[in-house]
Amino acid sequence: MKTTPLLLALCSALAALPATHARAEVGVGAKPLPDAEVLFDGTRAMLDSKWTYWQGPRFASSLPIKWPIVADPVDAGTTVMTDDPAGIKGRFGAADIVTQKAFRDFRLHVEFLVMNPRGNSGVYLQNRYEIQICDGDQTKHGMGAVINETESPYTQYKGLGKWNAYDILFRAARFEGGKLVEKPLVTVCFNGVKVHSNVSISQVWGGPNSGIDGGNDGGKGITDSPGGLKLQCEGHDVRYRNIWIAERSLPTPNTDFKE
Repeated sequence: MKTTPLLLALCSALAALPATHARAEVGVGAKPLPDAEVLFDGTRAMLDSKWTYWQGPRFASSLPIKWPIVADPVDAGTTVMTDDPAGIKGRFGAADIVTQKAFRDFRLHVEFLVMNPRGNSGVYLQNRYEIQICDGDQTKHGMGAVINETESPYTQYKGLGKWNAYDILFRAARFEGGKLVEKPLVTVCFNGVKVHSNVSISQVWGGPNSGIDGGNDGGKGITDSPGGLKLQCEGHDVRYRNIWIAERSLPTPNTDFKE
């Protein structure tokens, strides 16, 4: 085929167009999957319509949710800040928020930013199992750890004042005849890098103030019920944005996914 100036110009124009089929599936800025539900878009309206307080044994706040909507310190838009008077001095469980909807197996995306040294919060899967957020902590209780189950992948953390992202595929515990037969499994990508793959979670950590089943048999008495996504308030300035979730059915015990 003869190449003409018009054809060359057309090819150059097409090459300059954005690749609309390409999408970031993980990491900061990842767009919701086609079947995902957006849980937080930065607005007070969505916070109030899709979230509530977890009213555990230490609950000390009251509706409406006291967490403020504040400006994004990095980009345009707004975020929610884990600042509730009831949560001062690290009183987790006093003012934690949880989705009104409960989930079993799911794919989750959460973005967070820690403003100050030692800033602490946490992402709780099914309001049971914590993926830790804690600036400066590189232990098994630290940043990015499946708390007390894995080491902290701290090198993936971008540091204070910067946005970070967890992308998670979670499979709930399985029961037969009321007895636990398969432990919950989770795979976690931290800022686009897979840091935990098919981690088996042994229990709920932190006691009865931490979430569902925390007070059952020292956290080992996991029950067969779905739970909401919970964000922890410990009196620190940690901010969240771009939270979405896609329900999944995972019949086989495998949570690995392509990052």
